[in-house]
Amino acid sequence: MNTAIEVQGLTKRYGGSPVVDDVTFSIEQGETFALLGPNGAGKSTTVETLEGYRKPSAGTVRVLGTDPLKAGLGWRSRVGVVAQSLGADTTLTARELLTHAERVFPNARKVDDVLSQLGLLNHARKRIGQLSGGQKRRVDLALGIIGRPEVLFLDEPTTGLDPEVRRQMWDIVHELSEHRTTVLLTTHYLDEAEQLADRAGVIIAGRVVALDSIANIGGADARMPVVRWRDGDRHREERTEHPTEFVTTLSRKHSGEIPGLEIIRPTLEDIYLGMLRAHGTDSTREEARA
Repeated sequence: MNTAIEVQGLTKRYGGSPVVDDVTFSIEQGETFALLGPNGAGKSTTVETLEGYRKPSAGTVRVLGTDPLKAGLGWRSRVGVVAQSLGADTTLTARELLTHAERVFPNARKVDDVLSQLGLLNHARKRIGQLSGGQKRRVDLALGIIGRPEVLFLDEPTTGLDPEVRRQMWDIVHELSEHRTTVLLTTHYLDEAEQLADRAGVIIAGRVVALDSIANIGGADARMPVVRWRDGDRHREERTEHPTEFVTTLSRKHSGEIPGLEIIRPTLEDIYLGMLRAHGTDSTREEARA
């Protein structure tokens, strides 16, 4: 596989304090990678450096083999960006905006195809300011994908969207993945990361604290199932790699049904919140909405 994004020792300081501190990871061509972390952890700074909008204080970054700060228009035509902002600030209509973008990219998709895919065809003649928040966000995504990017940056693409529109966005990301587009995603929705990403990195206080596939991130201990049951007036629990065998043994002791039995397999959200607690981060479930 070819490496599409490479980050080595990336550090970014403001006033002497590191916002991003010695971050290293790579993303292969065609991979969808989720960069997770609480607000202020350094996710956006990392992504903006990869997009060429910030200069590192130390370390190196390469996107499609090129330093983004030194990249020309040819490189820009191969990269798509969907930032956190909701909708372009313009009096143009959705069709006019995308038509302009179509002319910029050498291998652009047809405007009507993109409008149709994103459910914007019936709103194409409306000015951007007349669109709803969800429709504006679809325009943002349309601008990100119209140039057939080889690498697509999605910075919290579905924040504030209703569940139906979120699922439509997911379908589009899945389709891009099938066409070997490399996607770097930041999101606070852990179910979104589970659905879309092949691998994830967790960044806390500017440092990467975990980096692995979605299935393995956090390690075996963090993913170990928990068996809970009631023993008289007491609530008991046991962490075990073999919950079925444990429940079978427990059933024999209880001579049948086990009161209050639950088998809980940790979700990505559970594992992520555990990492935040382990690193002393003050966070609530709002930081990991699912």
